[in-house]
Amino acid sequence: MKPTLKPRIKVCCIASIDEARLAIEQGASAVGLVSAMPSGPGPIPEELIAEIAATIPPGVSSFLLTCQQDVDAIVDQQKRSRVNTIQICDRLPPRSYKRLREALPGVSLVQVVHVTGQESVEEATAIAPEVDAVLLDSGNQSLPIKELGGTGRTHDWSLSRAIREAIDVPLFLAGGLKPENVAAAIREVQPFGIDVCSGLRTEGKLDPQKLAAFFKAALEG
Repeated sequence: MKPTLKPRIKVCCIASIDEARLAIEQGASAVGLVSAMPSGPGPIPEELIAEIAATIPPGVSSFLLTCQQDVDAIVDQQKRSRVNTIQICDRLPPRSYKRLREALPGVSLVQVVHVTGQESVEEATAIAPEVDAVLLDSGNQSLPIKELGGTGRTHDWSLSRAIREAIDVPLFLAGGLKPENVAAAIREVQPFGIDVCSGLRTEGKLDPQKLAAFFKAALEG
């Protein structure tokens, strides 16, 4: 996939209608709404996810982050929340994507790959033809309590770049991004989009000053 000079920005861990509005007014092209997770920041009740998703204007993607690995459970979540994009944060069994496509026509599928080493390049390359985009994060599915995002850690961006060069679908970069390092990450990886959560928060709340600084750094370099 050819790199994008000015990446799209997804603001994740949105916790209220006001936070969604703030992110979109700043220029976010997508917002992330986190359902129940085994660990990490940002989960909100599915009723609130649905309320927020209903306010997202046309042209802005509403991402539901799910840790579910059962197709029927993912479909049920989408039906309740009415989001237009599913971000799959864990690995799915074979043939799951075909079933999701059939059950959710018009809903985009984004698969998270947690970058831990060279094996992640192979994982992303194998999964890319099944999905609309790949999102690279810094979790670890092998821990007793899985880390599926929101760690605040960066990973090896050279691996992220190798993945971006190897796949033919858009690539989002996440993992420890903040105003101080996002420009360097964009130069190194040249992703289609970037995804940020903890790097924009102060005492758990979306910080307007950090948000503005992040957009400035990401879009102006």
